[in-house]
Amino acid sequence: MTTTKFVLSEDEIPEAWYNIAADLPQPPPPSLNPGTKQPIGPDDLSPLFPMALIGQEVSTDQYIPIPEEVREAYKLYRPSPLYRAHRLEKALDTPAHIYYKNESVSPAGSHKPNTAIPQAYYNKQEGITKLSTETGAGQWGSALAMACNFFDMELKVYMVRVSYEQKPYRRSMIQIWGADVVPSPSPDTEAGRKILAEDPDSPGSLGIAISEAVEHAATRDDTKYSLGSVLNHVLLHQTIIGQEALKQMEQAGEEPDVVVGCVGGGSNFSGIAFPFLRRRLAEGAKTRFVAVEPEACPSLTRGEYRYDFGDTAEMTPLMKMNTLGHTFMPPGIHAGGLRYHAMAPLLCHVHELGLIEAKAYHQVACFDAAVQFARTEGIIPAPETSHAIRGAIDEALAAKEAGESRVILFNLSGHGHFDMGSYDRYFAGELKDYAYPEEAVKEAMKAVPDV
Repeated sequence: MTTTKFVLSEDEIPEAWYNIAADLPQPPPPSLNPGTKQPIGPDDLSPLFPMALIGQEVSTDQYIPIPEEVREAYKLYRPSPLYRAHRLEKALDTPAHIYYKNESVSPAGSHKPNTAIPQAYYNKQEGITKLSTETGAGQWGSALAMACNFFDMELKVYMVRVSYEQKPYRRSMIQIWGADVVPSPSPDTEAGRKILAEDPDSPGSLGIAISEAVEHAATRDDTKYSLGSVLNHVLLHQTIIGQEALKQMEQAGEEPDVVVGCVGGGSNFSGIAFPFLRRRLAEGAKTRFVAVEPEACPSLTRGEYRYDFGDTAEMTPLMKMNTLGHTFMPPGIHAGGLRYHAMAPLLCHVHELGLIEAKAYHQVACFDAAVQFARTEGIIPAPETSHAIRGAIDEALAAKEAGESRVILFNLSGHGHFDMGSYDRYFAGELKDYAYPEEAVKEAMKAVPDV
């Protein structure tokens, strides 16, 4: 009998996160103070983050121990299962073997608790009782709300307005776990009020929501800020995905030829890819890595690799990354978690070194793939992870056309149970593709500082 899922025991949860910065041939460029253009230090970050996370942000240690309290909380859903997609393979009539790591099994329905739990823990350890954050589609906001509830902390969530309206049940989840959530841009911050004065009907963006959440924390002595993607320590925490997958692929007796993941900020792709990339760097493995993003917001495939702000109001440090311009307003695609003008600097550095590939797809093609996946594998995926499914299916079809075997591994980063309005629009033929907004990007790039 064929094996469909590969499961690890709780005592096989990794005891440390993997830090790819230790193994890269060149160190990533530092973040800069916007005023002095000099590398930032711990004091620059201390108003926003606890020292433990600041230490992880700049660490070059290969492995960072996971606190036992965090591993205990991880047991609610970790280790997550690895599946062999036999039914999808049959539907595609492909010689490829397709595997997916199912991160939708977490209580929040996505990979986001992998970093939400340690971030809440480290803040609580340093006496912090209040956090602020932003969220796009609501996966991060709901995960951090859950984690803050675990550690008896207050949370204020600024949710991108277009997603706040598209995904009401995600904001309900945030409230169920005890957090306060408002649509962004909001009248609660100076950054939000400025945007609303210029455009009262602004759909919002992750860049705007980040500005609001950073301002909220920076103007209060009792509040720190928490970010769900982009930063080094966030990517670090997500490597628990790939470390488990390494063991599970060994159970399956196969080695991936290609690892695929969706990218918006870059955390879930890095989480599954970086531990496998270590094998390529250290052991000469031939695995390819494909990051898939939306054509409507293609920072990795079309953005310029240069220093820019991570938020719209220019409150963050300058980070070297692929950017479309921090004032760029992405179209209102239904993959709200991928509507970010830039990408994680560490992931961009890895891309610049030629270690990973990037592709961009329109949203209708991704929903096509999501429906095919749901009808074969039974899981309804989030619009974000439908991009990974599209990339994996295309890899499998390419193997079929070439008449060759290929082992494909992708990260199913979240379920779509609260995205059914998007699927309704897809089936009604109302979901549209957005052309690459070239003129809007050109205009936004004018605001990017010359460093």
